[in-house]
Amino acid sequence: MVHLTRVEYFNAAHKLENKNWSDEENKKVFGKCANANWHGHNYELHVTIKGEPDPETGFIFNAKTLGDLIKDIIVEKVDHRNLNLDVDFMKGKFTSAENFAIAIWNELQPHIEKGAVKLHCVKLIETQKIYVEYFG
Repeated sequence: MVHLTRVEYFNAAHKLENKNWSDEENKKVFGKCANANWHGHNYELHVTIKGEPDPETGFIFNAKTLGDLIKDIIVEKVDHRNLNLDVDFMKGKFTSAENFAIAIWNELQPHIEKGAVKLHCVKLIETQKIYVEYFG
């Protein structure tokens, strides 16, 4: 089994808030991330797939094709956008890094898992100190 990872970058804004809580409770739990005027991140997205190399190409999946899929399906929809307001696949979802990684997985999986190749991991780096990994 071979794992192939493609890395892409984008910037996006969001706000962490539980609408059932007071402003004070949101600030207590989420700190600066509950800023009424939003906040942003320079995200780094790692998408890892797995499979066996094709004997004719040596690839498990064409890396350029993988990059194009990630750009078309994810980056074009989220780059320089507000995750809470502008991103269709995040509508109605809490915009934590955890939920965002799961949503990215759900968007990519049907486009990648054709044949023997499987989506292995979505790693979303939100800051230099925080990242999440989702394995489906």
